[in-house]
Parts: sequence; structure tokens; C-alpha cells
Amino acid sequence: MSSLTTALIVFACLFISMMLGFFLRGVAPQHHLETDSKDTVKLATGLIATLSALVLGLLVASARDSFNQVSGELMRMAVRVVLLDRVLAQYGPDAKEIRVLMKTGYSTASDLMLSGDEAQQMQLDTPEALARWENIQAKLRELSPQSDAQRGLKSRALEISDELTGSRWLLIVQSKGSVSMPLLVVLVFWLSMIFTAWSVYAPRNTIVTAALLACAMCVSGAIFLILEMDSPMTGLIRVSGTAVRAALSHLGE
Repeated sequence: MSSLTTALIVFACLFISMMLGFFLRGVAPQHHLETDSKDTVKLATGLIATLSALVLGLLVASARDSFNQVSGELMRMAVRVVLLDRVLAQYGPDAKEIRVLMKTGYSTASDLMLSGDEAQQMQLDTPEALARWENIQAKLRELSPQSDAQRGLKSRALEISDELTGSRWLLIVQSKGSVSMPLLVVLVFWLSMIFTAWSVYAPRNTIVTAALLACAMCVSGAIFLILEMDSPMTGLIRVSGTAVRAALSHLGE
């Protein structure tokens, strides 16, 4: 389910809750709407609002961490790719084929990662994509150093390639998002209760209705932004590809 669809569902839930509150105001006995009842409901909604704010804060923090981790991992991967290319360049002509394969593979993977299309990004997690990378690692292990310097460079290249393998799997795992849907459902339920309570004791006029609708739009907008940040490789809010493109421009130099 897309972020926009989820946000629209949240807005619909809050709108229905608001209309339910207006309906209950019309059918409830008058003594249920008196000051004492109103004060008690205010205390209850205040508690629910506090809990909702805490859960909303947890969701924001989770989405922000997911976004920052993916962004940071893309940057670290870009740096490691350039570093590996420079190590192989120092190794000598024997590593030229590996450098070409690495540049081609990283260029293809970058196009998929930055496409914003989930279907294309799924191609990164296929046996073919894994085989291409493992082929590069196999060729690294097949290098035959002729000096101590080359032996050191080969060891360093293998170390960097292992780090790139870890980054690859980390990006694949983190791109799935980390926001708990049950937690989101509970939050929407609490917010619906708040909207119902507000509209029960609110006068039924244009100003009040517009204010509650604006509030519902803001809440659903916040949910939309949380879900967008929780999917940093797709959607409207995506991680920057500047580091990736910069790394590509330096490969093969």
C-alpha cells in the first residue's frame, strides 16, 4: 500500500469519526453534554492525546533513522567503490578488467537504486545481481601479486570488497522500511477517538467543521511524510544520489 493511499485512509477515518461525533451530539441526552461531562471527556482526551503524541514521536524517530541510515550507507558505499577502484589502479594493469567490471556493475546498480521504482530496485536482490558481484570478488582473489606492495594492495582490495558486500545487504534490508503498521493502526484509532470526542462537544458550524477538517488533513499529512521517509529509496522523499553520481564520475580514472 502506498504512502498516499494510507494517508487518505487515515483522513477518511478521522472524517468519519468527526461526523460520528456530530451525530452523537444530536442524539445524546442533554445532561450528557453538560459541563461536568465535558470536563471529564476533556481529561480523557488529554490523556489519549499525550499517548498519541508519544507514539507519533516514535514513528517520526523511526522513519528519520531509517532515512538517515540509508542515506549514510549510500555515501559510504560510494566512497568505498572509489577507494577500491584507486587501490586496483595502484595494483597495475592486471586489475584493469576488474575495474571495468566494477564500473559497469556499479553504474547498473546505481541506475536501479536511484530509479525510484520499487520493481526495478527489486532487481538488486536477485541471484543474477549477486552472481555479478561475487564474480568480481572471485577475480580479486585470483590476482597473483608479484611484490609485497601488490600483496598489500590485494589484501586491502579484498577488505574493501567485503565492506561493500555488507553495505549492499544492509541497503537491501533497510529499503523495506521500519515503521510498525500495528503501531500505526493503534495511533489512528486513538486519534479517531479524539476527533469523535471533540466533535461531540463542539458546536456544529462552518468554522468548527473547517478547523477539524484542517486538523485531520495535517494529521494525515504527517502520516504521509512518515511513511515517505520510511521508504527512502522510493516515493516523493528520496535520498540524494549526489554521492553515487560523484563516485561514478571518478571510476576508471
